[in-house]
Amino acid sequence: MISQLFVLSQRGDNIVFRDYRRDVHKASAETFFRKVKFWNDDGEEDAPPVFNVDGVNYFHVKVAGLLFVATNRVNVSPSLVLELLQRIARLIKDYLGVLNEDSLRKNFVLVYELLDEVIDFGYAQTTSTELLKSYIFNEPIMIDSAVMPPLGAASIFVKGNKRMPGTVITKSVVANEPGGRKREEIFVDVIEKISVTFNSSGYILTSEIDGTIQMKSYLTGNPEIRLALNEDLSIGRSDYASSTAVILDDCNFHESVHLDSFDTDRTLSLVPPDGEFPVMNYRMTQPFKPPFRINALLEETGPLKAEVIIKVCADFNPSINANTVLVQMPVPKFTNRVNFELDHESVGNTTDFKEANKRLEWSIKKVVGGAEHTLRAKLTFSQELLGNIMKEAGPVSMTFDIPMYHASRLQVKYLQIAKKSKAHNPYRWVRYVTQANSYVARL
Repeated sequence: MISQLFVLSQRGDNIVFRDYRRDVHKASAETFFRKVKFWNDDGEEDAPPVFNVDGVNYFHVKVAGLLFVATNRVNVSPSLVLELLQRIARLIKDYLGVLNEDSLRKNFVLVYELLDEVIDFGYAQTTSTELLKSYIFNEPIMIDSAVMPPLGAASIFVKGNKRMPGTVITKSVVANEPGGRKREEIFVDVIEKISVTFNSSGYILTSEIDGTIQMKSYLTGNPEIRLALNEDLSIGRSDYASSTAVILDDCNFHESVHLDSFDTDRTLSLVPPDGEFPVMNYRMTQPFKPPFRINALLEETGPLKAEVIIKVCADFNPSINANTVLVQMPVPKFTNRVNFELDHESVGNTTDFKEANKRLEWSIKKVVGGAEHTLRAKLTFSQELLGNIMKEAGPVSMTFDIPMYHASRLQVKYLQIAKKSKAHNPYRWVRYVTQANSYVARL
């Protein structure tokens, strides 16, 4: 049960606000934003997803730069409210096509109509895009893709040798194309978030993959879909699996998925509901080849000086590029100046020293497979370090996106649409994206 629900911009502007029970003060949005912006309890950098101020519980998630917030005064499961906020954000994205501040402001009437159907007196009713279609009558105002920010190379969809920009998926599932035509396309994302920890010598200590097969359908008539995965896919540890088999620790499926033939030929059959939804979630802890190798060295060069050398090696195919690579490293708290040195061929790289939280940041716009990048940073301290310098610095962490790369080797072999004809042959687009969930190298 929640008392209020509101959506704030990054500046704290109140875009959407609903008060369901009138037991929380109207200035709660301002109180929340001030608390989050100046959060400094226990030295934490960011506010936790759930906190309490003057007897009011605040729950929030950040989606596409927007803050989705719920409040209440009673004891309720935090995970339940946070999941509700995530589903509301996904539902709004399904109906608006793209979720950002501009689309929310232009479609606030439609958003309020959705919220009134989803929540009644603070209680969630349904978050199903398909079920809500019969109750929603406002048409979405589409955002011009020309004024949308570029989505980057990770948004390229591939079908055979064809490519198309990722902006094609930023359309409402309830809106037709100009002229009243219905889009006949289906999009599948295989998104993997990898967690890897390296020791000081560069060897892997831990590795894990959290993956999901995400689907968004624009097909008319609700046809049945058959989606085939690797034939040598194995769930759980098996002594009989081949060395090239894809071995998942566990997985779960969407409620619309039928597993009648999954055990025999690893195919999934389903009638996709409207909107974006996860077909399958999976986890893998078997050893895999990480896309990057990180080596970091820190050594003292004088009484008040030290030098950091960070080397990043892209261990994947040269035909693939990694985007928005960010390397971060905490430095000793007495560091007051940092001088950076980059390779001469490092075009588009930027460096920064965040003095407030004593952290180095190294941003690489694009990393080509097989490339190697090195950063040297000379640290100057305000006073001599008494303890071990290695204990006060690191570890090195890394975030990135790699389109058309999948570490687990899980593949969508084919996507079959039942009852299609020569006159009705929808497009099927499949995209693979690997992201860093936790990518850490110890000093």
